[in-house]
Amino acid sequence: MVEVYYHDNKDTPEDFTKAHNSGEPVSLEKLAEIGVFYRNVKTLDELNQIAKDRDYKNRDVVNLDLDAFNNDLDAYNAKMAQFYKEHYHEDEEIRYVTAGEGYFDVRDKQDRWIRAKLSPHDLLILPAGIYHRFTLTDELKQVTAVRLFKDEPKWEAINRDTGKVSNARSEYVQSIA
Repeated sequence: MVEVYYHDNKDTPEDFTKAHNSGEPVSLEKLAEIGVFYRNVKTLDELNQIAKDRDYKNRDVVNLDLDAFNNDLDAYNAKMAQFYKEHYHEDEEIRYVTAGEGYFDVRDKQDRWIRAKLSPHDLLILPAGIYHRFTLTDELKQVTAVRLFKDEPKWEAINRDTGKVSNARSEYVQSIA
């Protein structure tokens, strides 16, 4: 079951995969207020029903661990740093964890980081336009997840430091105002 809390903001480039739990929990209702959809999904039938209800037509499976990078620690660390860079997408980001665990961090209305630790059976849907980042946990360094898509899979991260504000970002900000 997901753990959700405010991030302690004490992470460094060397330890961002650690828990960084401030000790201040965040409710699932608080996540819903910023458009984040969470469910604990026990069966493939449940996942398929959510996909049908939300009009997701495509899916794939992604596995992230050191083996996926041919045990090249430098390549693995570079990819984790890339995923941890604050960004948003112009489409929803949907992840259903089937094995392992990882952290999704999202910004709340006050621009504070909320950290969600996902493990098997956790489904998280981030709305288009929300600033977020991702990393594997320091303990397992592995996750397998189903990614769902409304259309053909595409992946464009718009990093916050670029200053680009797309329609998706503007619409998201307006939706939570």
